[in-house]
Amino acid sequence: MDEKALKPGMFSWFELLTSDVAAAKKFYGALFGWTTKDMDTPNTPYTIVSANGEEVAGMMPIPPAATGMPPAWGVYVTVADVDATVRRVGELGGSTVMPPTDIPGMLRFAVVRDPQGATFSVITYAKK
Repeated sequence: MDEKALKPGMFSWFELLTSDVAAAKKFYGALFGWTTKDMDTPNTPYTIVSANGEEVAGMMPIPPAATGMPPAWGVYVTVADVDATVRRVGELGGSTVMPPTDIPGMLRFAVVRDPQGATFSVITYAKK
């Protein structure tokens, strides 16, 4: 990942939630030349997407809690403190879709919605 993307306020990750990961891998691979690598994750299948040899995004099935949502791309914005950012979203009239969640040893993230209804995620990466 580009070091610049790890700075607070920067877009740092993109993620596709889809009803058909295999079809998405085929479509985007043919369209953009993206390559994919399936990860061995304990809870849900996850696919890393690379462009020109650099990991830039992920793909995963729509989770059961979001059944019925259409496939969609989401964005992650790097923040210094996920919990503080989620509180600030609420203070500014936004809401929390998914509370702060850890992926141990990797990151902490939350999904939020701005006052107009646009959804995005905030993320803090574990120090390496």
